Amino acid sequence: MKVFIDTSTFIALLNADDRFHLPAKQSWQEILSQDSLLITNNYVLVETLAILQNRFGIEAVQLFHKDVLPVLDIFWIDELTHAKGESAMLAASRRGLSLVDCVSFETMRAGGITRAFTFDRHFSEQGFQLIP
Repeated sequence: MKVFIDTSTFIALLNADDRFHLPAKQSWQEILSQDSLLITNNYVLVETLAILQNRFGIEAVQLFHKDVLPVLDIFWIDELTHAKGESAMLAASRRGLSLVDCVSFETMRAGGITRAFTFDRHFSEQGFQLIP
């Protein structure tokens, strides 16, 4: 099974004070035990690393790099995928729907991925199945 992993999941996993920490941890362990293909893109990684470093310090970034990054398959965003995501964001014309979100939707569609491990409701609005 292919699962796209979003920034909200990474933050919840690494922050014990996050309101989604427990469901994130339980779902993460379940997904890892199923030998699922865990996919993210480099835009999600940039967003995640910036948040981790800003909120929790370089130690959190090092932990992510050591413990999480090795189990991920990273989709590197090309110019066309970026342009599609940017067009979708501009067409939606709403606050809160980020370029990273829209590029992630494009990543999922291009990869035939239907399941997203996320706590961001925008993924369900786009028709993707959410974990948890």
